[in-house]
Amino acid sequence: MDLSLESALGAAGEGADQPGHMAGRSLEEWNAAYTKVESYFHALRVRNKVLLGRLVIYVLKRAMRRAPQEPQRSATELAAEEMDHVVTEWFAQVLLEPPTGTDQMLSTRGRLALLLADMPGKWQDQFLRPGPWPQEFVTAMRETYLEAGPDFQLSKMAPRPLHLGPITTLTNISRLPYVKMASIWIVFALVLALIFALTH
Repeated sequence: MDLSLESALGAAGEGADQPGHMAGRSLEEWNAAYTKVESYFHALRVRNKVLLGRLVIYVLKRAMRRAPQEPQRSATELAAEEMDHVVTEWFAQVLLEPPTGTDQMLSTRGRLALLLADMPGKWQDQFLRPGPWPQEFVTAMRETYLEAGPDFQLSKMAPRPLHLGPITTLTNISRLPYVKMASIWIVFALVLALIFALTH
C-alpha cells in the first residue's frame, strides 16, 4: 500500500487506454469512485489525510485490475465492492473470523467494533494494515466485536389474533348517535332561522 497516487494509478491503468481514460473508464468515473471510497473511510473516521489517500488508492487499484474484465459495471460499483472486500478481509484477519458466509454480519459488527474500540482516536494507523498488530489493539477489537454481536435467545411465539385497535370499534358503532347529533344540529339551525325571521 506504500504507493504514490501516480504510480498506483499508472500501474493499475497501464495499457492501451485512450487519453482521459484509465482501465477502460473515463477519469470522471474514477473521480466519482474516489469520492465514494473516500466518503466511506470518512464515515469510519479515518481523518489522517495521508493515510486516507493511501487507503483510497489501494482500493481503486484493486478496482482498476477488475475493470477490463467487467466492462458492464461502473467504476464506482467496482470500487465500492472492492472497498467492502478489503475491509471485510481485514476484519476477518484481525478478529480471527472466517469471512465466508457471514460477510455482511462480519462487516457490520467489525465497523461497530472499530468505533467501540476507539480505532479513530488510538489506532488509526493500524486500520487496514497487515499484521502483526499491537496486542492491545487486537484485544480491544476482539472484545468489542463480541460486545457488538446480538445476544441470541431461543423463544417461542404463539400466534395471536390480530387486533386493529380503535378502528374496529368505529365500524361496529350503531348509527343512532350520529342521527341524534344530526337532529340536534338541524333543530338548532331551524331555531336560528326562526329567530332571524322574527327579528327582520
